[in-house]
Amino acid sequence: MDTKAFCAKLDEVLDVPPGTVQPGQALDQIEGWDSVAVLAFIAMADTEYGVSVPAKEIPQCRTVDDLANLVLRQKA
Repeated sequence: MDTKAFCAKLDEVLDVPPGTVQPGQALDQIEGWDSVAVLAFIAMADTEYGVSVPAKEIPQCRTVDDLANLVLRQKA
């Protein structure tokens, strides 16, 4: 998975300016990362990557890379 493309999709989901979400960035430093954003991320993983992300695993994710890895694990 292309990390920059993943970040760009998160920008869209979070409705933030392009380039706001960066690889390795802490989720708690991203404006708009909240419970609604989590639901939007789950929907994005389904529609864009064709995977079902377990909601119970998202709270353990601390960074954008953690989210990307969660999606990748589901694709495997």
